[in-house]
Amino acid sequence: MLSRLFFPGRRRALPSIPVGYRVYAVGDIHGRDDLLEEILGKIEADHRSRTAADAVIVFLGDLIDRGPQSAAVVERLIHYAPEWAKVVLLAGNHEEVLLRLLDGDERVIADWLRFGGAECCASYGLDPAEIRRLGTRRAGEEIRAAIPTAHAAFLRSFSDTLSIGGYLFVHAGIRPGLPLASQAQSDLRWIRQPFLTDASDHGFIVVHGHTISDGIDQATNRIGIDTGAYRSGVLTAFCAEDAQRWFIQTGNEMLASGKLTQVVASEAGAC
Repeated sequence: MLSRLFFPGRRRALPSIPVGYRVYAVGDIHGRDDLLEEILGKIEADHRSRTAADAVIVFLGDLIDRGPQSAAVVERLIHYAPEWAKVVLLAGNHEEVLLRLLDGDERVIADWLRFGGAECCASYGLDPAEIRRLGTRRAGEEIRAAIPTAHAAFLRSFSDTLSIGGYLFVHAGIRPGLPLASQAQSDLRWIRQPFLTDASDHGFIVVHGHTISDGIDQATNRIGIDTGAYRSGVLTAFCAEDAQRWFIQTGNEMLASGKLTQVVASEAGAC
């Protein structure tokens, strides 16, 4: 699903945000409700410290798995509707896998448990060890019974991209050389190469998560903000207004540059 915000007559040269708007994009939360609460507080404080503007908060997907509080993250964001901002949620590959399971594709259970689903199970009151002992059909039944219908419906409602001014927000990235309308959903949610090493001008700056880096990963055509929050304790938000951009992180003061004080190893081979 492609989502776009149009601002007729208010767009400036790339890369910029239309005049009168301010954007915050939050990276991969991965079941860290404690960090989500912290960064939302910092974002609100930052917004209120600046001149009046219409705010948009974009969540870049992978709300769930790996960290211990997936259910709490989903529950918080279901009800998160600040009066001062529009909220947009984008789907990550972890949401995709869970939804495949909820739709009856039990072939994904083993891989899902290995790549963070075990922690997600526990957050919904299931014993991951017991789930592993069950046959796939019974395991699927137990997982589907444990996850509230409202949570599943919420995850299904997510978009795949959001375009604002000179920026494209997406979970994983794009396939270089293809128009945005021709992008495969699988690439938007899963791609690493050739996107990460491609230096071509896409016509916009891609702000993405999905691939953990040892700092805010700024290139000429993309900005990666997955700083491994589930294990580093550093959840990152990209912030932009007009032609300016800055970053906010948990556990750190607002950053003007992209270097973290805590190094997180890249997980290029993991989902």
